[in-house]
Amino acid sequence: MNNIKDIDLNLLVYLDVLLRERNVTKAAAQLNITQPAMSNGLKRLRSLLNDPILVRTSEGMIPTETAKRMQEPVRQILYSVEEMVQPAREFDPATTDRVFRIMASDYAASTLLPRLLPAIQQQAPAVTLDIMTPSDISFHDVENGKVDLAINRFEKLPQSFHQKALWEDDFSCLMRHDHPLLDDYSLDNYLKAEHVWVSKTGFGVGVGMDPQDVQKLGWVDEALADLGCKRDIRVFTRNYHVAMHLARQGLIATLPTRAANLYQDDDTLTIRRPPFAIPDLDLAMIWSPLLQHDAGHRWFRQLVAETAASG
Repeated sequence: MNNIKDIDLNLLVYLDVLLRERNVTKAAAQLNITQPAMSNGLKRLRSLLNDPILVRTSEGMIPTETAKRMQEPVRQILYSVEEMVQPAREFDPATTDRVFRIMASDYAASTLLPRLLPAIQQQAPAVTLDIMTPSDISFHDVENGKVDLAINRFEKLPQSFHQKALWEDDFSCLMRHDHPLLDDYSLDNYLKAEHVWVSKTGFGVGVGMDPQDVQKLGWVDEALADLGCKRDIRVFTRNYHVAMHLARQGLIATLPTRAANLYQDDDTLTIRRPPFAIPDLDLAMIWSPLLQHDAGHRWFRQLVAETAASG
């Protein structure tokens, strides 16, 4: 039996990163150590636990069952240590020059940032924002605290993440002010019209869309499928502003109302409620447990939440 005083507790850090990255080279880069040092750490872990930890397969390095069982407890131990040793520094928004990194779709960014930026400029004029898209980052980046906040619609999240709901939004149809559909605004005519599909959720690089795969088409098309209906999608885009510009070309953009309202003063466009029911979407922000007790981060996420609630 190993005695804890004889164990190098740094090995827990090695184990945590190895199980997340499943690659010795990437794990070494995460910890800013050499690959031989990380390989030696893996060797010591295998000896300590009497287990291979990671096994090479045709799909890459795969954790053993023992390693999988240890992953979450090890994470929680490291989070607890991080919280305990986190210096209780005062944070002064007026003097900080901190960079806050946010992952957000252009829907979230376009509807939130125009109201968030004035509040930041008033309270923390030297703060810089770095806005990234969902395809720029992974859950690992959020978990490691490389990204301060991820703002999006999330269906499944790691249990360790903290989260806060920002708002609910319903849907609207954006179309040309002279669109023929307006002469007889019915579901049947909506289905006969041509549409632009838009969505930007989740993490990681996306793949091409299949118009027949309703399960991946999202809120609007799932609601139509429940009615036994299907719309004629002519363009797929991951950018809400592209969709809204294509509405000027005669396509119908059915999208969250807060996004549609960005164009409410455009005389060439009209906003209407969809001629069928679509469940509301929920927007939330998530962050790493590593940042939960950081004074600057607490200030920032409170400001984001207050700004979202005021809109």
